[in-house]
Amino acid sequence: MNTFTEYFTIMMIEDDEGHARLIEKNLRRAGIGNPLVHISDGAKAIEYFFGKENADAKHENILLLLDLNLPHIDGYEVLKHMKSNERTRSIPIIILTTTDNPREINLCYEMGCNVYITKPVEYDKFSDAICKLGLMLAVVKIPSVTR
Repeated sequence: MNTFTEYFTIMMIEDDEGHARLIEKNLRRAGIGNPLVHISDGAKAIEYFFGKENADAKHENILLLLDLNLPHIDGYEVLKHMKSNERTRSIPIIILTTTDNPREINLCYEMGCNVYITKPVEYDKFSDAICKLGLMLAVVKIPSVTR
């Protein structure tokens, strides 16, 4: 049975260290105090969720911020793995990327992403977009599997 929780860990899969710091800084500025875990590439994300050590983990109370342009395994593959697996299917995934091609946006929604946000190139607009994301995260509830 699914219930919903306001307490969750934000997992950011982002290869650009500058973007990662800026995202965390602006989420904190928006009042988001949730734990934040940073993974720097798609292969590490796949290992975290599906590796032998975590094969039976439930991965509850996670919201994923996923870049598409990642080394080793791109964000599309991470999204595909997450949404095709019973244990990770209900994890909310927010695509946060520089790609604004309508075809790519449609593809991500078809693959199961929950929200698609294009990162603005300009620093001030990028910071503002992340602050607005933080406002949304302050009121979001995510699925939580009851034990």
